[in-house]
Amino acid sequence: VDRGSLYFSVGGDNYCYAGIETIFELNEWLHKRGARTVLWGCSVEPELLKNPAVVEDLKKHALITARESLTYQAMIDAGLTNVILCADPAFCLEKQERPLPVGFLPGKTVGINISPLAMDCGTGTSVMDNYMELIRFILKNTDFQIALIPHVVVKGNDDRVALAKLYEAYQHTGRVINIEDQSCEALKGLIAHCRFFVGARTHATIAAYSTGVPTLVSGYSVKARGIARDLFGREDHYVISVQDLHESDALSDAFCWIMEREEMIREHLKRVLPEVKKRAQDAATYLNKTIQ
Repeated sequence: VDRGSLYFSVGGDNYCYAGIETIFELNEWLHKRGARTVLWGCSVEPELLKNPAVVEDLKKHALITARESLTYQAMIDAGLTNVILCADPAFCLEKQERPLPVGFLPGKTVGINISPLAMDCGTGTSVMDNYMELIRFILKNTDFQIALIPHVVVKGNDDRVALAKLYEAYQHTGRVINIEDQSCEALKGLIAHCRFFVGARTHATIAAYSTGVPTLVSGYSVKARGIARDLFGREDHYVISVQDLHESDALSDAFCWIMEREEMIREHLKRVLPEVKKRAQDAATYLNKTIQ
């Protein structure tokens, strides 16, 4: 560790899970050696900020860039003065165009993403049941293709495990395709060709939002609600909590609301995205000031 150097804590939701004491220790260790730290593009559950130990740890950072307003306001309310509101850097990620997979029809394909983490946050099999019902609904009531798109593939938290169950159930229809793991730029290029997107992973949904694709988020934490609120002024209808998927058709009903307002959503995203991307880039300006 070099005295005076700046160290970044990235990942977005590091403070949202068990084991934050390790983050406290690392942050303390860096500062004792004369380094400075930045918490970059974060979301933090407001309830967590009622813990004095969390607030004291966050105060150590030279800069915190909160990626959505729910986190930002909770931090301000907790007395933090080192935080700015920006947007997730992924809004500015460049997409990469590749040949589309066989069966993927641009403008006639619904992208679907599910994660083991989202499934664990639901009750029993409620999340998987809702995704199964959503695919059944799309196949029965539309002529869309369905692309099952992974976004995180690490051991123990691999989207492909959950997506495989969906594929096995509906591959016989010939309208459901499995997408292989690719770079985030390539996945964004693929998602950009979707007609609609339904997803659990934050950066998969940002890939859809930032390319103007009407998106339904199956969320489980503050980050999904905060990002949707900053884009649309509200989170209801745009985010459905996996904890609330009590009926097997809840996700399908929420998808219908998005589908019926497709053009309105596309036009709205077209209007707001330039400002959102600017707010993501503003973080670099504040970072330069911190360095100076």
